[in-house]
Amino acid sequence: MLSRLVQRRLAASLRNCKTTPSPSTSSRSIQRRWITPAPKPGDGPLMSRRADRELPEISQVRFRWGRTLPIFLAIVSVCSISIFNYQKTSSPIVSSTLYALRTNTRARAILGDDIYFKHQIPWIRGQMNQMQGRINIYFTVKGTRGWATMRFASHRPSSRSLFETTEWSLTTADGEWVDLLDGGDPFRGLLGDDGLAAMEEDDLHATRGYRQQGALNK
Repeated sequence: MLSRLVQRRLAASLRNCKTTPSPSTSSRSIQRRWITPAPKPGDGPLMSRRADRELPEISQVRFRWGRTLPIFLAIVSVCSISIFNYQKTSSPIVSSTLYALRTNTRARAILGDDIYFKHQIPWIRGQMNQMQGRINIYFTVKGTRGWATMRFASHRPSSRSLFETTEWSLTTADGEWVDLLDGGDPFRGLLGDDGLAAMEEDDLHATRGYRQQGALNK
């Protein structure tokens, strides 16, 4: 009876020795996991993520935006320029100059009737900065008799003053320069001295009302 019990314990201890790995074998298995190669192109999707996977080679990592980035920047630049040009085209300054051309006798003698932009998509060149009081633009126009390049330049000496037109001219296809300001400045009539006096009078009434209200509050 005692001998059988001893035999069973010896057999159990031998089994435990076989199943328990030695430190050397465990270290070898851990070191082998660090040798796991990185995935290569065409290997397919990774079904498992391992922290001990080998990093890919630097030569395999490519910048995919290298070819398409210049095209993207070019498209963004063209769109931005088109938006700014559309803003100039739809501004009231350009509309006023076209209206003044249609009502000017010298311009109609050169261009004819139906004065409008020469191209279907007009391109307004020059500077248009109403906040700083600087306007200097030019674009091509056409009529029933021909086409020409119209230039309009105006500036504002101070923030409280009106715009003063310095140039409003036409340059024909033959190179002839025609000054359209000989008969007067048609753009100053949009807000002349009467309009400025009315604005000053409105400001004066507003100031008086504010002073009266302040006196009543006292």
